[in-house]
Amino acid sequence: MTLAKIAADYPDTQLFIGGCWHPGTGRIEVIGPASGDVIGYCAAAAASDLDDALAAAQSGFCIWAATPAHDRAVVLRRAADILESRAQLIGGHISIEQGKPIGEAVAEVQYSAEVLRWNAGEAERTYGRVIPSRQSGERLMVLPEPIGPVLALTPWNFPIYQPVAKIAPALAAGCSVIVKPAEETPAGAAALTKALNDAGLPPGTLNMVFGNPDEISSYLISSPVIRKVSFTGSVAVGRTIGARAGQALKKATLELGGHAPVIVCPDADPELTARLSAEHKFRNAGQVCVSASRFIVHRSILDRFSDAFVEAANLLAIGPLINARRMAAVENLVCEAVNCGAKLAAGGTKGTAPGYYFPPTVLSNVPPEARIMQEEPFGPVAAICAYDRLEEALQIANSLSFGLAAYAFTDSSDAAERLINGLDAGIVLINSFGAVYPESPFGGIKDSGFGSENGAEGIQGYLHPKYAALTHSGSSKQ
Repeated sequence: MTLAKIAADYPDTQLFIGGCWHPGTGRIEVIGPASGDVIGYCAAAAASDLDDALAAAQSGFCIWAATPAHDRAVVLRRAADILESRAQLIGGHISIEQGKPIGEAVAEVQYSAEVLRWNAGEAERTYGRVIPSRQSGERLMVLPEPIGPVLALTPWNFPIYQPVAKIAPALAAGCSVIVKPAEETPAGAAALTKALNDAGLPPGTLNMVFGNPDEISSYLISSPVIRKVSFTGSVAVGRTIGARAGQALKKATLELGGHAPVIVCPDADPELTARLSAEHKFRNAGQVCVSASRFIVHRSILDRFSDAFVEAANLLAIGPLINARRMAAVENLVCEAVNCGAKLAAGGTKGTAPGYYFPPTVLSNVPPEARIMQEEPFGPVAAICAYDRLEEALQIANSLSFGLAAYAFTDSSDAAERLINGLDAGIVLINSFGAVYPESPFGGIKDSGFGSENGAEGIQGYLHPKYAALTHSGSSKQ
């Protein structure tokens, strides 16, 4: 099927409540970032729809929590197979609504299937433990139990992966879910919901709503039905979500922003490192929370690295930004950096083509006071600066309140150890940008949030330990 045909078939998205699709009480325009035109609509939920979703999640939880872990795993694996069989079509819809190249979009669908399979296995690995007792006739146990109905709030940059990263471990643990995906990119989450429904998920176990984000999050978090909140998005909104969850004494996982540093040591290959850095930096037009943003390069190889980075950037074709607001924000950061003394080495100016395209942009010799060194660009802009000593590089890398991802390149095992120990981030990758998998924990520290998705740690956020003591009749203390 051609991309034009996929665009023509882009679906309008309804609410999904209690195992059925609903038109909602209003509709929201979906804008295609490649053209700036309306490509479809998604339904908007009223308070009555949210009440229905809460009731469905409560009843769905009662069914799903009592479902054996093996049977839950079967549904998740079946859903993974369904996603893979529809990857090309779903990837096309994601490409149209979010703007990423179709190859990246299809890969996102395929990776989401891997996340479902990993969590299917985790459903069967939620072991408890037996505590050695102090007296005969007594058994002490710790039993992991699902925490209850979960609210998942997801952004637009990965329309199917962000929802699955929350939904899969919640379902694996035995929780029901209400997911509120981004209204900018509804088709990806709808495709995931359909795959899980087609795989045999009981009605009410997964519900999907759209509408005003602030109103929906406030309404649902305040409900006694919701027992856990998982949010991915900006630091500012994360503070609000965390405060609401805390006020209601509800568990929360917050995956927030980053401004990832890349330390390039003098023994690294500057040309190879620059090429890998450019490929990583401009993936999804830089709209990735773990995207490398600050390149801290040893002065002895700075020119070689910068030249190679610019050359690689100029060869890349990237998709558009999500909307006009993001494009304006990126352009402002670039202008401010140049006014502070940074050199514009590539890109920097929007072309005349329709849509929200901004070219791969490279800023070199960026002074530390430039706002782009302090604020996550969340766009296709790389900022390069120099350092002389590793201690100085670590100080620059750790100087911000963010702590999601950090990267470094070196051939020295001693330097690698110092970097792993010295970088303040939840994710530290040495000589690689890609070592993040469904089996590895994903999460940040400081203002980048708390809690983990993926890995053995991911499912723990959806479980609580129940301590149980069984004393056999005739053995109890008097």
